[in-house]
Amino acid sequence: MAKLWGGRFEAGLDKKTEAFGASITFDKKMARQDLKGSLAHVTMLASTGILTEQEADIIKAGIQKVEAKYEANEIDFKIEHEDIHMNMETYLHAEIGPVAGKLHTARSRNDQVATDMHLWVKDTLDETLDKLQNLREVLVDLASEHIETIMPGYTHLQHAQPISFGHHIMAYFSMLTRDAERFAFNINHADISPLGAAALAGTTFPIDRKETAELMGFSDVYVNSIDAVSDRDFILEFLSNASLLMMHLSRFCEEIILWCSHEYKFVTLSDAFSTGSSIMPQKKNPDMAELIRGKSGRVYGNLFGLLTVMKSLPLAYNKDLQEDKEGMFDTAETILTSLDVMSGMLSTMTVNEGVMSASTEKDFSNATELADYLAAKGLPFRQAHEIVGAMVLECTKAGNYLQDVPLSRYQEVSELIEADIYDTLKSRTAVARRNSFGGTGFEQVKLQIELAKATLKQEVKA
Repeated sequence: MAKLWGGRFEAGLDKKTEAFGASITFDKKMARQDLKGSLAHVTMLASTGILTEQEADIIKAGIQKVEAKYEANEIDFKIEHEDIHMNMETYLHAEIGPVAGKLHTARSRNDQVATDMHLWVKDTLDETLDKLQNLREVLVDLASEHIETIMPGYTHLQHAQPISFGHHIMAYFSMLTRDAERFAFNINHADISPLGAAALAGTTFPIDRKETAELMGFSDVYVNSIDAVSDRDFILEFLSNASLLMMHLSRFCEEIILWCSHEYKFVTLSDAFSTGSSIMPQKKNPDMAELIRGKSGRVYGNLFGLLTVMKSLPLAYNKDLQEDKEGMFDTAETILTSLDVMSGMLSTMTVNEGVMSASTEKDFSNATELADYLAAKGLPFRQAHEIVGAMVLECTKAGNYLQDVPLSRYQEVSELIEADIYDTLKSRTAVARRNSFGGTGFEQVKLQIELAKATLKQEVKA
């Protein structure tokens, strides 16, 4: 089959140039979407009288045969046919002959490829949201098991205050919920049909763009044909949202990597999500967490790559836009796999509760409790802060901790301090007492979990 655009040319393309310009090596991922768009298009061409019903029936049957070949893995994609559209049309021509050429009436590869990508991103967003839902359910289950598991909370990677491990986990639930909201909003801009914009100016044929949009499952159509073929905002939104998601997963993985180190021993990863060393027999490496952390970089790169492609493009379509797909496909594969691995890693992870709790007993993470204790008895907080700071310095020099200080010494420091101070200084007491809304108190963590479950249930219904 000759090039669809070959009529104006006397000589063929140089083979290396042909390979350089072809996109079939990667855009073949959109075969199903391309066939879906073609089926909608030919249906509309018949209903508007642009093609006869007989012609449309022949083309539909041909498309279905090509689709069956694709599903049976019998399609041999060829570089000389350049892209997914020409490859599919070539197979259609082989099935039904010259009438296949009528399928391209009133459309261009410009609106065709934009349509394929909208369909592909829509499908990918649905899958992403499903996997995000699963990971968030894993987090809720993990938090539910560890509401009363005590761990040190950190600022500047220094022990700050004791917190509930469940509370820490629910912080990531909140992050991933915002991710889910962003991906869900992304659907609004992916759910618009460009088909019928043709090359950039629309068409003289009496097409019905709303019919093709409805047949493909789109809720709207582009109102400007130039914007329809040149818009890639929906892909940039996807890449941006994916970058935020990977940043959140990477932060979590960084903590997991620290937690399973010899120095922390807070968690133990399953063998199914760890690897060993070729030279050091004792090693159990958190490689999957490290890979997710590392893969965040390639997702960021894909976002900046497309932003750079788009930044100087004049309207409407330019060949530069061929560079919009590989990063999109790579990002989708990266985040979908990362979400699966993260869910498996967390659901099989062992939390070493005793080690976590013990790490809050020999530190000064209860210093704020002493300051709050004095403030609650009427001492200005700034004055209480200074007193406690001096006590921490004194303990540091003596090699002991606040809970080791005799009551007589406390009462020398302030007559407001009584024997109940020792219960106040316990990590469990410190956590349980923090019951301001959104705090780490056990009742508040339970409330967070209930709200999270309600959110997940509502999303499933939606």
